[in-house]
Order: sequence, then structure tokens, then C-alpha cells
Amino acid sequence: MEIIQRLKQIGPGILVTAAFIGPGTITTCSITGAGFGYALLWGLLFSIIATIVLQEMTARLGLVGQMGLGKALRLQFNNPIVRYLTAGLVLSAILIGNAAYETGNILGASMGMVELSGVSSIQMGELSVGLWGPVIGLLAFILLEMGSYKRIEKMIIGLVLLMSFAFITTAIVVGPHMLEVLKGMFVPSMPDGSFYLLMGLIGTTVVPYNLFLHASSVREKWKNPSDLKIARTDLLFSILLGGFISMSIVITAAATFYGSGIEIKGAGDLASQLTPVLGSWAGVFMALGLFAAGISSAITAPLAAAYATSGILGFKPDLKSQKFKWIWRAILLIGILFSAIGYSPIKAIVFAQFANGLLLPFIAIFLLIVMNNKQILESYTNNKSQNLLAIIVVLIALGLGIKSLTHVMGLL
Repeated sequence: MEIIQRLKQIGPGILVTAAFIGPGTITTCSITGAGFGYALLWGLLFSIIATIVLQEMTARLGLVGQMGLGKALRLQFNNPIVRYLTAGLVLSAILIGNAAYETGNILGASMGMVELSGVSSIQMGELSVGLWGPVIGLLAFILLEMGSYKRIEKMIIGLVLLMSFAFITTAIVVGPHMLEVLKGMFVPSMPDGSFYLLMGLIGTTVVPYNLFLHASSVREKWKNPSDLKIARTDLLFSILLGGFISMSIVITAAATFYGSGIEIKGAGDLASQLTPVLGSWAGVFMALGLFAAGISSAITAPLAAAYATSGILGFKPDLKSQKFKWIWRAILLIGILFSAIGYSPIKAIVFAQFANGLLLPFIAIFLLIVMNNKQILESYTNNKSQNLLAIIVVLIALGLGIKSLTHVMGLL
């Protein structure tokens, strides 16, 4: 009964899940499964563990310190030069990363609407402009402008549960090779040409801006350190659910596409994953699913950027604050503009996840420093085990990030 009562109070954790179960997850996981089978599931397993470790720290920061990560970073460093450099680095990382991510969110939702309507763009003289990017951006704007935190939270919970049912059920029905699944999860391998997607899987799961979003949303939801058990239950349930969804998409794509030579280019290709459950309705459901996932992520990305920036610059982190509003409006506008000028949805989405994978180690290092500050967390600072786990996560993420840079620069 106690567990059921705790599950009734889920909220901040599900926002984290909604942020990484967006079009980027659906697309990146599908391409991974179709191209490399079950081989990169270990990357997702690492990502899920890393997310739990890092987000548990942000839950303590938000609940015990009653502040977001942005504010904590501002208070952490006394030296003004170090403080400004830190603020500049974090703001650049979050704003650039979120702008790229927002573009992917809007384009992913647009894929769904194109599949439903059959219309992709409108002609303005000699210029062809994407139709659905601005429309979806406007819808996200209205929801953020009019919605309260609680309203947004409830809407996103429904969307996540819907996507969970669809993908987890489908993964079971397609009948994957369980020995191969287990091998992919626990025996790391990296087939030729898979590194970019491995970084994408990590970037689509351990989203740096979620560290800012989670601390601030926990602060909105709970006020007493005695609620830490509830916050941890919320987090564990939500992240494991998100992990199951991501793995289910990879498993379904592997069982359906791997070795077939089929290239995933749009929502129609992704829809065939759901055929075993929904038959002829698969295309419609996938299109609606992409749209719903895109909208939920298109809301959480600007919201997280606003929380992070407000905390670092000392603004009031309030949905009704004008400064707070202008930050999320700017991120949303960038996403709308890039989505309207004809960027490839698949390329933009995967690139956004790749960029997030590069940003992760830097944000995680800052978080680890804050979580050992007794002035902020008193007796709730990291213990030795928590520090060890966090350091392992940071080192692995840093290693992958360095390898990624050398890979891109053609040094390998």
C-alpha cells in the first residue's frame, strides 16, 4: 500500500522521462536497432544507470537545498572570475544544446503531422517553408504560456504512459531473441560505424538539461527533506519506465528491421514497428505518438533552459516571471525557425542527441562539486558510495566525449 501511495505522487521524475522519450529517442533507438540489432543495448543500460545516479543527486539538491542546479552553481564559487567562467560555460552548453534539441523535438512532431496530413510545406513565392514546425511551436507556446506546473505535469504523465504501453507491448509481441538481447545488454561491443549512434543513445537518455529541470521541479513539488523517499520512488519508477521504453524501441526495430536492408527515413518506416499490435492503425498511431512525444519534449526543453538560466543569473524561477518567460520563448523561437527552413528531421534529431552526449560530462562534474557542499546540503551531501558511482559515470561519459571529438575530427 505504501508503494501505491508513493506512485500516486509521481511527477518530477516523469518530466525527466518525458524529456528523453521524445522524437529523438524514437528515431535514434529505431535507427540503432535497425542498423546494429541488439549490439548497443549495453549503452542504453549504462545510460539508465547514469540517469538514476545523477538525477537522484538533483532530487536531493532540489528537496534539501530548495534550489535548482543553476542557483547552486552560482552560489558554489566565490571567486568572481571562476563564477563567470562557470556560468558562461553552463549557459552556452544549455542554451546551444537545448536549441538543437528543441529543433529535433519540433521536427519529430512534424514528422507525425506530415504522415497524418500528407502536407509537409507551404509555398511562399519562390520559398518553400515547412508548415508543421511553426504550428507545433505555436501550440507549445500556448501550453507554456497558459499552463501551470501541475497542469503540464498531468498532461505529460498521460503521454508517457500511452507511449509505454505501445512500445513495451510491441517489443513483447514481435518475439525478440532473448539470449541476443541479454548479450547486447551485458557484453559491450561497438560494431563499425556504430559510435555516432552510441553517443546518440547516451545523449537521448542522460539529457544534461534534465539535471536542471529535475532539481527545480522537485523544489516545486515537495518542501520537506522527509519527502526524499517519495522523490526517490518517483525517480526510480519514472527512469526505469523510460529505460524500458527506449530498450523496447531498439528491440522492436532490431527484430523487425535488422538485416532487412530497410532504411528508416520517416514516420511511415517507424510505424511498421507497431503493426503486430495495431495492424493497419500502426501508421496513424505512430504519427500521433511522434506528435505527442514531440509536444511533451518541446515543452520540457525550453522550460529546463529557463530554469537553468534563471538560477545562474539570479532571476526568479517562476512560470509567471517575465524574464523566465523570455528565456523559454527564445529557445522555442530558435526551434521553430530551424524547423521551418527545411532541416532533415532524422539528421537534426540524431545530431541533437550527439551534442547532448558531449555536454554531459561537464554538467555532471559541476553537479558532483555541488553535491559535496555541506553549506547547501548539510547532512545530505554525497556519501563515499554516491561519490564513487558519480565519478565512474563522469569518467565513462568523459571518455566517450573525448573519443567522440577525436572521431569527429578524423583522428581515429
